[in-house]
Parts: sequence; structure tokens; C-alpha cells
Amino acid sequence: MLHIVILIPFLWAALVPLMRVLPRIHPGWAALPVPAALFAYLISRLPQIGTGEAQAVTVPWMPGLGIDLSLVLDGWSLLFALLITGIGTLVVWYSMFYMGKNSDSIRNFYVYLLLFMGAMLGVVLSDNLMVLYAFWELTSVASFLLIAFWYRRERSRYGALKSMLITVFGGLAMFAGFNLLYAMTGTYSIREIAAQAAGLTDQPLFLPAMILVLLGAFTKSAQFPFHIWLPDAMEAPTPVSAYLHSATMVKAGLYLVARMSPIFAGGAEWFWIVSLTGLITLLYGSYKAIRQTDLKALLAYSTISQLGLIMSLLGVGSAVSFFTEPEQIALFGLATSAAVFHLINHAVFKGSLFMVVGIVDHETGTRDLRRLGGLMRLMPVTFVIALIGAFSMAGMPPFSGFLSKEMFFTAMVNIRDFDVISADSWLLVLPVIAWVASVFTFVYSMILVFKTFGGKIKSGQLDKPPHEASAGLLAAPVLLVSLALVFALIPNGLAHALIDPAVAAIHGEGVDAETVHVSIHFWHGWTPELFMTLGVVLLGVLLYRTYTRFRLLDREWSGRDTLNRLYNGALSLLENGGRRATDLYMTGSVRRYLIYILLFLVAALGGTLIFSPGVKLGMDDYAPITFYEVALVAVMLAAAAAVPFARSRVNAILFTGAAGYMVTALFLIFRAPDLALTQMIVETVSVILFLLCFKFLPKLKREKEKPAFKWTNLIVAAGVGVTVTLVALAAMGSSPFEPISAYFLNESYEQAGGKNVVNVILVDFRGFDTLFEIMVLGVASLGIYGLVKLGVKTTPANKKGSESSSLRQGFPLVSNDVILRTMSRVIVLIIISFSLYLFFAGHNNPGGGFIAALMTASALILLAVSYGMDTIRRVIRVNYRLLTAVGLAIAILTAAGSFVFGAPFLSQTFDHFHLPILGDTELATAVLFDLGVYLAVVGVVMNIIFTIKGED
Repeated sequence: MLHIVILIPFLWAALVPLMRVLPRIHPGWAALPVPAALFAYLISRLPQIGTGEAQAVTVPWMPGLGIDLSLVLDGWSLLFALLITGIGTLVVWYSMFYMGKNSDSIRNFYVYLLLFMGAMLGVVLSDNLMVLYAFWELTSVASFLLIAFWYRRERSRYGALKSMLITVFGGLAMFAGFNLLYAMTGTYSIREIAAQAAGLTDQPLFLPAMILVLLGAFTKSAQFPFHIWLPDAMEAPTPVSAYLHSATMVKAGLYLVARMSPIFAGGAEWFWIVSLTGLITLLYGSYKAIRQTDLKALLAYSTISQLGLIMSLLGVGSAVSFFTEPEQIALFGLATSAAVFHLINHAVFKGSLFMVVGIVDHETGTRDLRRLGGLMRLMPVTFVIALIGAFSMAGMPPFSGFLSKEMFFTAMVNIRDFDVISADSWLLVLPVIAWVASVFTFVYSMILVFKTFGGKIKSGQLDKPPHEASAGLLAAPVLLVSLALVFALIPNGLAHALIDPAVAAIHGEGVDAETVHVSIHFWHGWTPELFMTLGVVLLGVLLYRTYTRFRLLDREWSGRDTLNRLYNGALSLLENGGRRATDLYMTGSVRRYLIYILLFLVAALGGTLIFSPGVKLGMDDYAPITFYEVALVAVMLAAAAAVPFARSRVNAILFTGAAGYMVTALFLIFRAPDLALTQMIVETVSVILFLLCFKFLPKLKREKEKPAFKWTNLIVAAGVGVTVTLVALAAMGSSPFEPISAYFLNESYEQAGGKNVVNVILVDFRGFDTLFEIMVLGVASLGIYGLVKLGVKTTPANKKGSESSSLRQGFPLVSNDVILRTMSRVIVLIIISFSLYLFFAGHNNPGGGFIAALMTASALILLAVSYGMDTIRRVIRVNYRLLTAVGLAIAILTAAGSFVFGAPFLSQTFDHFHLPILGDTELATAVLFDLGVYLAVVGVVMNIIFTIKGED
């Protein structure tokens, strides 16, 4: 069921665009059922997970590489899944009233939102590190699309690119760390790696793996100094900020740190790096928040601050692995409980505050604190939401934020009673930083509320008359902020249902769940934590009333700060340097590009042959050479040698085609009918494409001049020929492995149900290759379409005054031959019938989807030559780009369909069935995959033909 939970958002995202048929219904109504239904399902899992029982599902994917779709639902992943789906439901509801439905791209918004939701669920449920990484990067892509939703704004594009570059950089580092873990343990499973954690700390790769994984976590959760992307990401629509940048995406790094703690907490470096990075981020973010004049910027830095707080608690809580005494375990377990509790509280109050800021912007037209004020009387409900959310963020009673903040103080104060990793008096720094940052947190919380809603209204500075928002817009933040009161009233109920299972899952099996259980109360007596809170309030009120008088606490300095200037300078340097380096070799000369590629080929392969020990050239056991082979090779060589000396492109094409058809004949002699058929049709289609390309080419110089001899061409061509020949001989004489051909011959029918070994290899054994090949073909055809339609201007052949030369007009691709037109009607039917035979017979006889598709395309080309492109378009009304997409979709869905049956990706099956009329018939799922190949190749070839001809 867990894989279905992840799959549903992706499938639903594909269905949202179909809402175009219901233009009067807001697309949000199509998206809303998904998070709501998933949230309801996950809530039903609470009793099971609360007992400490985890739900696990494994779907084989690439077991040979140790990569499977392994999903685990435990207390920690369940908490995140509930946040993703629960707040996702409220955000979808809020967005319907905030964004309206008249935007042309509003459906795209919900597609991106559902993609992000599915990716986040994949991150928190994945047990396999490679699968987690795939979903991790997908969240970066989806967030890029959401941040850049208003892509016409330069700041939106800048913020989206910045967030993607920084988080993807961290993701790549994390990917390297995951592979180092695999190198140490031999597995990608988080649970299996955690079971081997005791033996990892002494390995040389342990610390590099830790640093790389933390880079991924810190960049995603906007920890200092990688926080700079988050304020610029506030250019996203407010629902996006409320969802991604307060409750989900920015917490993915926190999730990862907690999940990897059982693996890395055995090293003292983990405790210090995570704790100090969190505290520095907490202090820096809270200080910067005070200096903001834009409400969303203030919330952005406050989010950075709160993320630092939670990160520091996770770092302190990781020290539990250094102790065995119950009292000590309980202390550091308290830090983890505080982290989990504050993570929940932060999602509640920060999500509601982002929605409040959206309402203020929506109803007044501005987020500038210098233009706001006095909204309390005009927007009383919004003010109450902001008051509760801000006071909870500041850690004031009677809200749940006070409880988690007190637990934060307790963890920081009591940690100095223990000698953690020989820290001595250095641990005094932790509670001091925590207290100072909490003072700043109090100040920016008061600024948010009272600078916006208090004082006098400045109607003359507002873009629209302010008024209270609609009930639909208020519903989501009211429900969300109400949880700050509910959780405060029943904190131990929340602890029993969510916090304790999450903490137990974080610490793993090495820590008893009862030992780290914490009882949450408002009153614990006159403790140091309470005095710290009183000090926060007193100093916070004083600073709030006077902070504008202090230069260090006044408004933001003009210009970008140092870290942003560093980022912009590095990006500019990279772009300019890359442009200069590229200009050195990207000269526009296709000949030079080929020389670069071929010389690299010669150097790489030739160097490998020269410097690799034990390379032998296989010169034995050749079959006898017949006269026919000698004759065909002689003709082929003569045709190839004539190409450089051809005086016209038509002759060059004919010589090239002759060489290709000789290769076809060689395949026939060597009894390779599949290859012969493919080669023959490819040569036929290639000739047509060459002729069509004439109109884009200048005149051939040697049509009027004596061809110049180029020594460079001779050297490169000879080098490539010699190198490839030597590689072929070395492969025959130096391979340390037995030929794999025997395996294919023996197993093609037993495992894949096909007697045609070539086709079985294409659709089964090497199906991945075929899948990627048709994807490459599809991308190439779209690239040709884009280049021709956007970058090349041609002159219509029938326009007066146009060039009369066939080289300028292109090959006409239409014949006036009556005999050809008459014969083509019959020939086309024969070719298409034969192509269908090749398609259906290909699994056991020569043929297959690829060959059949080329045969069908050649039939369509024959019709085009006989009757013209316009006739083909009128008779066969097919969008060939769409046909390519359909073919790719069928191939991918067939490949992924094996997941339903618990088999790896692209697994095929076959069986015998008794069908009416046909009798006993063998059917294989590979036929469906082959159908996708067939449609994709037909679409690719015809899209290229129509595009180059200028008819599409």
C-alpha cells in the first residue's frame, strides 16, 4: 500500500489537466481529494505505528545493483507524511481562494504541487538511499517549478534558479556520501546500514560520508551559510511558501539528519557539527529577521531561525548514543522529543502565519511593513490568527510553542551537567546562544503582529482599501492555528500518538522507548528555564520598543549581504568563464566538432589499448572468406572512397547509399535477417532525409571548383579506422569472459518466450537500452522540430521571385509519374501488411517493433513521394509528435507494470492461451513494449520528415 501512497499524487497530477473539459470548476477541486484521502489513510495507521510496529514494503527494481523500492512507515516517517498530506490539504484549499481560477497556468500549479507532494512522500518513506536520492532531487525540480510559477517576474526566475542550484549541489554531495556508505557496508538500505553502525566509525570513509550527507541536509534545510536561497524563494505564490518553506521541503534536511543519526551519531563530529550549525543558524536567522521590512522576508528568516533551533536539538539528541545510564539517555532523549515537538509546532504556526501574510497582501496590495499598520480593526479575524501564531512562535503561554521552547531550554541548560565528548566548559556556549536567539525571536514575532496590525492605518499608502478576507480564505489558517491551542491543551496525548513513536524511530532499536518518553506540562516550578523565559520577555519588550535606535538592529543595510554577493559573483564568474571557454571551441564549424569528437575517441581507445596490460589481437579461428564477401566489400570500399570526390550532393548520397546497401548484403550473407532488414530500411529513409535537407545547405563548393585535399581529414579518418579495427580485434583476442551469446541463445525462449534472439534482447534482456534509445530518438526529433521551426527561415517554393535552384528549394518529394502513383497504392498496402507481420511475428521470427516501424514509415514516405505531403496530412490526420509521446508512454507503463506483480522494472512474462479461431496462442507482455517502440519510431521518423519539409 505504501507504494500506492507515493504513486497516487503522480498519477493524479497527470489527470489534473483533463479538468479543461470543466472550465467552470476550479482545478483545485481536482487536486484536493488526493492529500485529504492520503491524510485519512495515514491517520488510520496511528494505532499500529504507535505500538512501535513499522510497516514495510519492498518492490524489486534493480536488485542486481542493490536498488529496490523499499518503503518503511514508522513513527518518524508517519509524522512527516501526516504533515505533507495534512497541511497539503489546507494549502490546496487556501490556494483556491487565494489564486482564483482564471489564470491560464493555474492547472500547472496543481500539477507541480502534486508532483512535489509525491516526491516528498517518497523522501520520507524510502528506506533505500538511491530511491531517497531520486525523490530528493525531484523535490528540488518541483520546487523550482513552483517558485518560478510567476516566471515572467525576473525575481521569481532568480529565486527559483538559486534554490535549485544550491539544493541540487547539496543533493549531489549527499549522493556521493550515500555511495561511500555503500562502499563501507555493501547495502543501500538505511536499516541495514544502521545495523552495522557500530563498525563504521573507525573506517576512513566514515567522516567524508558524514560531511557529504550533512551538506545535502544543510542545503535543503537552509542552514547557515546555505540559507541564502530561502529568502529569494519567497517570490513564490504564498500557498507555495506556506507549504514548501514552512512545513515540508525545508524540513527534509531535518528528516535526513534524524534518520541518519543512528548511523553517524557514533562519531563526536556529528554532535558538534549538527549542534553548532543549528545554533549559529538559529542566532543568525533571528537577528536577520528583525532587520526585514517585507513580511515574507521576515518570515523567511524566521523560518531559517526555527530550522536552526530544531537542527541544534537533533544534534544534542544524537549524543544519546554515548551514554548507557537511563538518566543520561532520558536527558538527551528530551532534546530529540523537543525537536519533534517543535517541528510539529513550527509547521502549525508558521504555515498559518504565511497564510496571514498572503491574506494581508491579497487584501491590501502590499507586504511592506513601512506601509502597513492599524489593520486590527479592519481585519479582526486575521489579527487573531496572527496573534496566536506569533505568540506561539515567540514561545509564549498558553500556546504549544511555549511548551516546546521550554523543552529546548531544558535540553540546552541540562546538557552542561554532563561531560559530552570532553567538552568541559564549552557547553556553556549552547544555552547562551539559545537564550540570545530566543530574545531576537520574541522581537521579530512582535514586529510581525504589532507593526502590521497595531498603530494607525495608512490608507494613503495602500494599493487597495483593506477589509477582512473571505471565509474561504480564512478557513485554512483558522484551522491550522487552532492546533497551537489544541496541542497546548493535550500535549501528552500528542506525545503518545506522534512524538514518542517518532523519537523511538529516530533513536532506533538501541534505545528503549520508555526511557526517552517525556511528560509535557506547563508548570515545572521555578526552574532556570522559566527564568530564561522571563528574561526573554523583559529584554524582548525592551528591544522591540527601542530597536530602531540601534544601528545593528535597524533596517536592512542597502544592497545584498556578503553571502549573496559571493553567490552572485561566483555564478557570474562561472557563466562568463564558461562562455569564454566555450567560445574557444564552439566555432560553428561542424567539421571542427567532428574532429574534436573523433580525436578524443582515438586518444581514449588508442591509449587504453596501448597502456592496458594483456591486450592481444585476435587473429585466429576466422571463417573462410568467400568470393561473394570479397566482391561486396570491394564495392562497399569503392563507394565509400568515392564520397569525398563526388562533385554533387546527389552523387555523394548515392555513393553513401550504395555502401549502406552493401552492408545489407553482407548481413544477408552472414544470416542476420533482422539486421539486414533494419539496415535496408534505414538506408532508404536516410536517402529521403538527405534529399530533404538540401534546402538548408549552401551550394557545394566543389561543384564548380576542384576539390581541395585536406591532410587533417585523412589523418583523422585513418586514425579512427585503425583504432576501431584494433578495438574489434582486441575484443576478440583479449576478452577475459565467455561470450554472452551462448546465454542469450539458451535462455531467450525459456526466460522470455521468444525464439528470435535479437528481438528478445531488444525488448527483454536489454530492454533498458531500447527504452532509452527511443527516448533519445524522441528528444532528437523534438530538437529538429525546434531548430527548424524557430531557427531556420525558408523561402516557399511557389513564391514568385524565389530561388529556382533545387539546392535552394530542396528536393520536391512529389512525383508526377502516373505509373508510380498507380503502383504505390498497391505497394503501400503490401508494405504496411508486411510491417504488421514483422511486428507480430518479431518475437519468434525476424522482425520486431523497430523494424516494423521503419517499414511503416517507408510506406508513408512512398505515399508522400507519390502524392505529396499535403495529401498525406489530409488523409492521415495524425500528430506525429503526440504519437511519439504515446509510444513512449506505452513503453514506460509496460515497463513499470511489472511493479504491480512485485517484479523488477521491465520484467516481461509470457504464457500460452487458447483463443477462439486462433487456438493455442503464445502471448507475451513484450508485445506491448514493442508496440510502444513501434509507435515512437513511426512518430519520430514522420515528425522529422514533416518538419524538414516544412509541412508541420
